[in-house]
Amino acid sequence: MKIVNWFLKVFLSVILAAFVIYFLTGYDSAFEADQSCHSYLATFENQSGNYGCDHDTETHQWILYNDQKDENPAQIIKKFRYKFL
Repeated sequence: MKIVNWFLKVFLSVILAAFVIYFLTGYDSAFEADQSCHSYLATFENQSGNYGCDHDTETHQWILYNDQKDENPAQIIKKFRYKFL
């Protein structure tokens, strides 16, 4: 019985820590994440137009990427996660 109680306490502590980390990190809105992505994009020399920001609605984040312009997939440079709830 002590093992079950200990396991339950550890499990609940991990869940609580995950929620605290989620709500203390990330941007408060998609607009803030978008502005940060485009601000960070402005620091790159985008003469060839290979860099861009895109909104990923499934993972609730804006992604700064470098498009390779060939058959290789785009390279993700930075992710800007925002809080969904």
